Amino acid sequence: MTSRYVIHLPVRAPDLARAKMLGRTAARSLAFLTHVDSGETTVSAEDNQGVRHRVFCDHRLDDGRRCILRADHETPCTARLPR
Repeated sequence: MTSRYVIHLPVRAPDLARAKMLGRTAARSLAFLTHVDSGETTVSAEDNQGVRHRVFCDHRLDDGRRCILRADHETPCTARLPR
């Protein structure tokens, strides 16, 4: 079994909502890499890294896949982005 590691990549954003958006965008852009677990993406303030905010819902769906919408979304969970 391989170990899991977290890459901390500081970014600049005007607020938490924009930081989460950037986190989702970065994770989705790397989703083609099989070693990346996008659903576990979180963001935190640089000076408060112990408080992490999830960027994806990641709820397990009936077919075993996970919801890829933003955390705290109000629409039904889905495994694919709406077009």
